[in-house]
Amino acid sequence: MRLALAIFAAALLSASSVGARPALASSWRTPDPENVLVIDTSKGRIIVEMVPEAAPAHVARIRQLARAKFYDGLVFFRVIDQFMAQTGDPKNTGDGGSSEPNLKAEFIFRRSPEAAFATVARPMGVQAGFVASLPVVSQADSFAAMTYDHKLAAWGTYCPGVAGMARDDEPDTANSQFFLMRQAYPSLDKRYTAWGRVVSGLEVVRAIRTGEPVSGPDRMTRVRVLADLPEAERPKVQVLDEHGAAFRRLASRARRSRGADFSVCDIELPTRIR
Repeated sequence: MRLALAIFAAALLSASSVGARPALASSWRTPDPENVLVIDTSKGRIIVEMVPEAAPAHVARIRQLARAKFYDGLVFFRVIDQFMAQTGDPKNTGDGGSSEPNLKAEFIFRRSPEAAFATVARPMGVQAGFVASLPVVSQADSFAAMTYDHKLAAWGTYCPGVAGMARDDEPDTANSQFFLMRQAYPSLDKRYTAWGRVVSGLEVVRAIRTGEPVSGPDRMTRVRVLADLPEAERPKVQVLDEHGAAFRRLASRARRSRGADFSVCDIELPTRIR
C-alpha cells in the first residue's frame, strides 16, 4: 500500500514567534481521553488527538487496533523528509493490513453551521479553521441554505502534524496503515482521510529515520488510547481552546505576521502535557 503522489511545543506561558501572551487556565481544554492516541516510539513520544467529527469510521478503526495492540512494534517503513512518516503495516513493507475489512473513504465530511468550528480565515467562498485540533477547510456557512441537507462540505487539510490514512489506488482501501505529516502538503486534501493531528511530539515525527525503504527504521514500541492507560502512567493533555479569546489573539497575530501568505497551517496550537 503506497501513498500516491510548524506544531507548537511550548505552552503560551512562554513567548512564541508571534508574541504569545500568558493564557488563563480557562483558555485550555482537555480532550476526551477516548480520542487521544499515545504513540511511544524509538525516538520518543507522539500524542495525537483523534477527531471523530471528521472521520468517525477511521477513528474507530485506529482505536480498535490500538486496543488490540496491533500497532506495537511496527516500524515507520516509508519516511520522506519534508513530507510524512508512514507506518501501521504488520508486514512493514507497505503491502499489508489488518484482518478487518477495508474502510470506506471519509475524505469529506458534512458540517452543520451550528457545529463547533473555529474560523480563522474566509478565502474565496470557503472557511478555514479548526475542528478540535484538526485544521479544516469548509464551504462557507452561507452555502448551507443551498445544500440538500443544509450542511457544508468540509475536509481536513494536510498541515504539519496531521494524521492521515494510507490507501491503495482505489479510494475505499484504507485499512490499518497511517501517516503523520512532517510538513504541510495540501495536495493530499480530499484524497486521503484526515483523522487527527499530532498535538505533542511533532519534533519526534520529524526525527524519525527517513528512507524508501528505511534502513534501520524507527518503530512504534507501544500505541494506546489514552483512556486505557493506568492513571499513574496517563499524561495530562491540554490543548489551547480553539473557541477561546487566547486562541483568537493567537490567530490574529499569525494573520498579521503572514499577511497575504497566511494559511490555516500557520496556526500552531499550544499544548500542555504533564
